[in-house]
Amino acid sequence: MNLQSFDLVPPLVGGALIGASVSLVLWAHGRVAGISGIFGGLLRPNPAEASFRGWFLAGLLLAGLVVRVVWPQAFASTSNTGLATVATAGLLVGFGTQLGNGCTSGHGVCGISRLSPRSLVATITFIATGALTVLLVRGVAS
Repeated sequence: MNLQSFDLVPPLVGGALIGASVSLVLWAHGRVAGISGIFGGLLRPNPAEASFRGWFLAGLLLAGLVVRVVWPQAFASTSNTGLATVATAGLLVGFGTQLGNGCTSGHGVCGISRLSPRSLVATITFIATGALTVLLVRGVAS
């Protein structure tokens, strides 16, 4: 990575938007904005929560579509990863979020900001596992 051309503005704006969004969800609905928990709740229907969960996920998809139209470069990728690898990775992440009782948004953003020790351990585990996976997959560790 060329540090001279590294632009800090997009990550700072994105981080601020994420922080504001999860704070708004907690304030307005009294719920943690953990994506895996919200999505998983749709798979185990609870009529009292289905509307919130559905609208929340619809908002995520709609926001992605708006960004795709307004700023298509945001979705540019140079990855040559095949569909089977991406699908396997997605299944492993889904398994991990069930095993860890949450995801990076629930633990890493919401849990750490609430000073949850469990979320701190989970986030460290997510980051360490991700780093190890990158090392193994890219052959750096061999």
